[in-house]
Amino acid sequence: MKGSGIYTKVSEIKDALGLTEQDAQRMEEVIRKYPMSVTDYYLSLIDPSDPKDPIRKMCIPSLEESSESGVFDTSGEADNTVALGLQHKYPATALILSTNQCAMYCRHCFRKRMVGVTEEEVSKNFLFTVDYIGKHKEISNVLISGGDSLMMSDHMIEQYLQAFTQMEHLDLIRFGSRIPVVWPDRVIRDQHLQDIFKQYADKKQIYLVTQFNHPRELTDKAKECLSIFRKMGIILRNQTVLLKGVNDDPQVLGTLLKELTAAGILPYYVFQCRPVKGVKDQFQVPLERGVEIVEGAKRMQNGQGKGFRYCMSLPRGKVEILGKISPDEMLFKFHQAKNPADNGRIFTEKLEKGQCWLELGED
Repeated sequence: MKGSGIYTKVSEIKDALGLTEQDAQRMEEVIRKYPMSVTDYYLSLIDPSDPKDPIRKMCIPSLEESSESGVFDTSGEADNTVALGLQHKYPATALILSTNQCAMYCRHCFRKRMVGVTEEEVSKNFLFTVDYIGKHKEISNVLISGGDSLMMSDHMIEQYLQAFTQMEHLDLIRFGSRIPVVWPDRVIRDQHLQDIFKQYADKKQIYLVTQFNHPRELTDKAKECLSIFRKMGIILRNQTVLLKGVNDDPQVLGTLLKELTAAGILPYYVFQCRPVKGVKDQFQVPLERGVEIVEGAKRMQNGQGKGFRYCMSLPRGKVEILGKISPDEMLFKFHQAKNPADNGRIFTEKLEKGQCWLELGED
């Protein structure tokens, strides 16, 4: 059925993309290490005549993924893990890696080490997770992520909602998902899932955090999916990743943010792409160029669309990229910090030409 097929083999997409036998063989080599998964809905958004198509770049394996440059855990997730699949880096937030599955494995994924590959970091002890969050009253919100949180079964989603809506110290529950982007029919055609969210949206504020990276992803069907959540009172926010060859142009990024705001999805962050193995060499944009792109995009927004921050996630915290203060020096600010002494701290860094990331060392 259109919109429900998920392709995991090169042979299933070879004809649609016009791949040569040589291209297909090389692609097979890549997906042995980094699996492929792409929905037929998302595949239909690709222009097969354009080898540099931005939609294609985000979902179709590339030989550049074979590069060993970079690291797998760029923000110190392992150091913040309190139990399998449960992270507690910032006092007010608990992060649950609910699954290692996604409908589509984004080629720029910063959890490339685990998504579709291993369940070693995935939360399997539901009772421990709920107990930990229940006992830690400083936690005011949970982020249910993955993988993709909406790839869990309806039953498991309801289990989380039932447990967390009963906790008085939680202000809100967040779901991180790209399902509205890559497989909107997962929501549109599942009335049972809609009924679950509707029931619990009346008990506790729920947020859905999406990741739209290009204007062509914001289709009528994607908007229909998002409208279902919005009508329930679920707040929609979007995190965009700045990606070379996808949205590294002020007009493209600005159009995306403007159209998101018009659709009732407020831009939340624009994230600097992380130097992850298999990602770094093909998707990272230099910081000096990133600032220009983001500022150019911001000028296209109305007041509602200007509230996002341009950030990077480091082991020491989430750092906001404020701008240049000289040709080779930039201004940064800790937006969130693991060490309370770093909270709100503004600092400068001299950058080498083409530098895409910061190495701040230990706190």
